[in-house]
Amino acid sequence: MTMLTVPIIDLAPYFGGTPEGKAAVAAKLDEACRSIGFLVITNHGIDPGLIRRVSDVSRQFFDLPLADKRKVDRPRDDAVRGYSAVGEEGLSYSLEEATPGDLKESFSIGPSGVPDDEYHRGPKAGAHFEPNVFPQGIPGFEAAYTEYFSAMSDLSQSLMRIFALALELPETFFDDKINEHISMFRVLSYPPQKEEPLPGQLRAGAHSDYGSLTIVLPDDKGLQVFNKAGQWVDVPHVEGGLVVNIADLMMQWTNDQWVSTLHRVVNPPRDPSQNKRRQSLVFFHQPNYDAMVECLPSCLAPGEKPKYAPISSGDHLTSKFVKQTTFGGTKAEA
Repeated sequence: MTMLTVPIIDLAPYFGGTPEGKAAVAAKLDEACRSIGFLVITNHGIDPGLIRRVSDVSRQFFDLPLADKRKVDRPRDDAVRGYSAVGEEGLSYSLEEATPGDLKESFSIGPSGVPDDEYHRGPKAGAHFEPNVFPQGIPGFEAAYTEYFSAMSDLSQSLMRIFALALELPETFFDDKINEHISMFRVLSYPPQKEEPLPGQLRAGAHSDYGSLTIVLPDDKGLQVFNKAGQWVDVPHVEGGLVVNIADLMMQWTNDQWVSTLHRVVNPPRDPSQNKRRQSLVFFHQPNYDAMVECLPSCLAPGEKPKYAPISSGDHLTSKFVKQTTFGGTKAEA
């Protein structure tokens, strides 16, 4: 039966290490990924103290004057680093849908401690290992962000291993495709809305994510998913839980057996008591830039053909993100 709401899945049996526990979690995750593409995970192992530190330093950053935040602006359209101001991105453009700019601002980092070699710094690497930039004057900011990136990388590896089991593949099938991952950690701040939004303008427009999976810690309600019945449904807010959704590359890997679901962040009520700032910690997991994504053998029935041509993870990410930051290539020059 197709799920029309987002399930809550306890990861404790997987981390317990027994074959039975791992199989039980994989089966639940498979059902969620086939039905709605979203789930909330509990007992995921991420330190609540780390989450608090990242959240606190992020609030300090977003409380700075705009001129100070601009000192760590995104260096260029294809580099997912640094600060992006309110209205400077339109997520719907990644799906060729034109809407006003999203009512959010963000700060992003990628991998740290990157080796100075041809693979990471050569022409083929493009902007995927662009150096990170960090604001000055906020104690513990860089340390908290890099530690969180590392923790999310480890959790993503565990989730990819659960994915492999769910897809009847060896548990470590994806390991060599994500050992140099080009993921992005991004904190999103949605300011209170002092003016009425433009028609069609949301805190984050309807979109699907680009890579293998996304791990989100929202601090509030507002995240919605478009289910197979054509309804927008709220993602449950679970204390201590993390929201996980699969993204476009995982959908392509599975030949559409799993769904990369449209989602959005809606505007708050106009009631001043509810029209408050919202913040989310979002980790976009993206396989190695040279990992080729093509239909998995276990997802192709006899006589069936793949729905997608093979594509590298890096090429797919660059094409999507540039549309998001340049409003489909139509962004007017300043």
